[in-house]
Amino acid sequence: MKKVRVTWLCVVLLCCQLPAMTSGSNLTPDEHKRPAVNTYLTFPVWFLVFSPAEYADYVQHNYPSNFPFVGHIHQFWQSYSAVSRATISGHMEFNGGYHVMIMVIGVSTTVEYGIRSAYETIVGRLSELTSSAPTAEDQFGARVAQDYVDFIRVRPWYEFDFCSRLKGLWNDVPVHGDNQIRKWERRYALTTEYLVKAGYGWLIGIGTHASYELPISETAVVVHHGGGNRELKMLPRYEAFTPAAMALAIQGNDFVEIAGNEADKDILISVITDYSWSVPPDAHLLFKQPVITKPGQQRQVVTVPVRSLASLLLTLDQSHIHIEHVFDY
Repeated sequence: MKKVRVTWLCVVLLCCQLPAMTSGSNLTPDEHKRPAVNTYLTFPVWFLVFSPAEYADYVQHNYPSNFPFVGHIHQFWQSYSAVSRATISGHMEFNGGYHVMIMVIGVSTTVEYGIRSAYETIVGRLSELTSSAPTAEDQFGARVAQDYVDFIRVRPWYEFDFCSRLKGLWNDVPVHGDNQIRKWERRYALTTEYLVKAGYGWLIGIGTHASYELPISETAVVVHHGGGNRELKMLPRYEAFTPAAMALAIQGNDFVEIAGNEADKDILISVITDYSWSVPPDAHLLFKQPVITKPGQQRQVVTVPVRSLASLLLTLDQSHIHIEHVFDY
């Protein structure tokens, strides 16, 4: 059987899903219906894709010691607070499993980023003073950071092969060369990181495969074209949903339902803009936060009714606004 490609989030979220809804169009199969609250509560989880992506981009041309780990801790908890308030004010059903899961990954990320910030600020910056340029180890770490981001967009994070990267560090990166203090400091830092994540990922993988089945990897949408008959389509879920939804909008389709959520239900979207951009009339700004490593850019997180999603996507596309993610419940 062909192995399904799913983002690493999916298995983590599986245990947190509410029972299938019974309302909505008969075109949407019950097993594809998901509650409206999901579009809000998945943002903090996806932030843990956005944050490593920003880190990977940053270290291509900068030392890790200057990356704003603490700032990203703040942004994670800010986003969780904002979406939680929105679900309460919207009188949505409380999903205890999601909140527990977000707290767990939030605390673990806070600890990880806190340790990395302290280490890079003290040890990393000291070793930088001894180096005239980024070492081969710095460059290797940057490549692995990008490989990791590319991987977690479509696969569970714990399946990433940290062991092969550790072998590559010691077998393929020359030990000898200039800037020896920096080289060995980076070897220690990367070795420690890969070993810890490989071991932790192995444990998480065992527990996950023993406890959970793979979630549904598709999102059911009901669309109509030019007022014609409604049609059920199955789009890829998670990362691939955004371009798939855009393609439907460009073809002239309007969304009637997404995952069983009807036209008046809201769906969450994040976009990357400059500070001059204003939210279109059909959308509502939930919160915004700066892209810390890219002055002048900010992430704006907005909600829009399902019926207005296609129109908003087209407006963003025509304005050359980067659509970061559509949170498809």
